Parts: sequence; C-alpha cells; structure tokens
Amino acid sequence: MRRTARLLTGTALAVTAAGLATAPARADGGGLQVSPAGVVPGDTVTVKTAACPGRGTAAGDATAVGAGTFTLAPGTQQGEASGEFRVPPSAQPGTYEIVARCAEGDKRVTGDLVVTLTTAGAAAREQVEPRGSVKTGVGGALGPDPVHTTAGVAALAVAAAGGTWLLHRRARGDGI
Repeated sequence: MRRTARLLTGTALAVTAAGLATAPARADGGGLQVSPAGVVPGDTVTVKTAACPGRGTAAGDATAVGAGTFTLAPGTQQGEASGEFRVPPSAQPGTYEIVARCAEGDKRVTGDLVVTLTTAGAAAREQVEPRGSVKTGVGGALGPDPVHTTAGVAALAVAAAGGTWLLHRRARGDGI
C-alpha cells in the first residue's frame, strides 16, 4: 500500500513539475504581437503591444534581423502601441527576437519573427512535379543506359552463383 502511494505521489509531482515547466510565462500582462509571424525577406512587418502604460509609445528594436530600430506609436485602441519595419532583402532564414521597450516604465516586451525563403502560399503555387529518372548511380531497372543495367544483372548473377557454390562445397565438407 505504501509503495503504491509513493509511486502515485511521485508521478503526480512529476506531472505537476512538467506542467509548470512548459506553461508559458506571461508576467508582463502581454507581449509583442508580430504580424505576420512568418515573412520572406523584403516584407513589411507590423508590431503591436498593449503592455505599455500611459501614452502607449515604445522604441522597437529589430536589429536581430537587420532592420534596425523603429517607433511604436499609440494605436487606435486605448493603451495599444503599434509600428512597422521592413525585413531587409539580405535577411537569412531563421527565428529572430523582436524587442520593444516602453517609453514609460522602461518595460521590455518581446515577440518572435520567422524569416523563410518562401511563404506557404508561394510554395503551393510553385510546386512542380518531378520528371525523368533519378540519378542514383550505375544501373537501374529502367534506367537510361541498358549496358550498365545488363552489367549489373550479370555481376549479381555471378555473385549468387559463387555464393551458392561456396555454400555447397562447405556443406559437402570439401573445406574452406
């Protein structure tokens, strides 16, 4: 009985600890909304936050992606600040942290921006069906070169015959 209770208690504690470790931390009451979250180099990104008190202004920093700094001005909703920046054409694919620091209170909020080489819509439009044979080396059942195919089949036949002969000789006791 004690062993079962210990096992259940340990399991419950492990599950609770795992849940706390994976729960998103939002102590700032809001973060930085990056829209769209996934872009290609050259796109314009809009950034919004409701975390800045007072007038709702902030200084944005997108130097991680190479876009420099930008300003977040009061938005249409009370306490919301928004701004824009352009992802440079030289930006490399990856995930970048975009930062905004509120003018009042010096609060720091962050959001992630994902830079890819193609957007999902562009990839779907540009999908091309493969054609031709796959270049996997010498031979192939229906490859473009029947001489190589024949040579490969002959090599396999010789190997199979040799293997059979050696196994037969071993079974007879002729020694190897």
